[in-house]
Amino acid sequence: MTITLRNNVTVTGAPGNQPMLFAHGFGCDQQMWRFVAPRFEATHRVVLFDHLGFGGSDVSAYDFHRYTDLQAYADDVLRICAELDLTDVVFVGHSVSAMIGVLAAVAEPERFARLVLVGPSPRYLDDTDYVGGFSEADITGLLDSLASNYLGWSAATAPAIMGNPDRPELGAELTNSFCRTDPKIAEQFARVTFLSDNRADLPKVTVPTLILQCSDDMIAPPEVGEYTHRMIPASELVQLEATGHCPNLSAPDETATAIERFLAAR
Repeated sequence: MTITLRNNVTVTGAPGNQPMLFAHGFGCDQQMWRFVAPRFEATHRVVLFDHLGFGGSDVSAYDFHRYTDLQAYADDVLRICAELDLTDVVFVGHSVSAMIGVLAAVAEPERFARLVLVGPSPRYLDDTDYVGGFSEADITGLLDSLASNYLGWSAATAPAIMGNPDRPELGAELTNSFCRTDPKIAEQFARVTFLSDNRADLPKVTVPTLILQCSDDMIAPPEVGEYTHRMIPASELVQLEATGHCPNLSAPDETATAIERFLAAR
């Protein structure tokens, strides 16, 4: 099976235009970009996909021995680029996919023109002189709760991640997305995500990078966005008015406009 079939790749926009590759976050799929990606179809070749084990990907192809770190997901991104012969790519990654994009761009910098990192976090655990937003006890409790009762964890956690309590339909959508995921795959991806440390990879990024930092984000607090900005040489940090961790759903116009401004400033 080709990578484009395995990862449920969809392509819209003009074939000859610069490609934009959108990558979703934990427990989600490409539908999370449905309010943002169409804004770029007139000017770009828009490519969306589902990480293996999520959305419309071929779940039967998931390998628990392979997907033990974020590099495995970055390798999938590079395989998609190779199969579609994508170069000069604008990579847009949300949440954990921001670091997946960083790893892909470090491995094959010649393929990428720009990175857009939405709510990125190179490390979720606090460390000496580093604020990640979570203590070791926080992460242990989160992963234990997820492993013991995934559906209950999803119902309790997804609305908090989404934020925007005055718009409960957003939290409900994220909850439903989490609940559609195989619990065993979700548990492994959560461990890979929340125990990752990609701080050393940030200075290796050589392409212009936009960091979109949300307000009141329980997953990626302001210190994380500021750290990511300091460590990526050619980066720009934009503080969004959007609250929560998923501005692609809660504030798609603001998110798309920030990306458009970044791409226009050549």
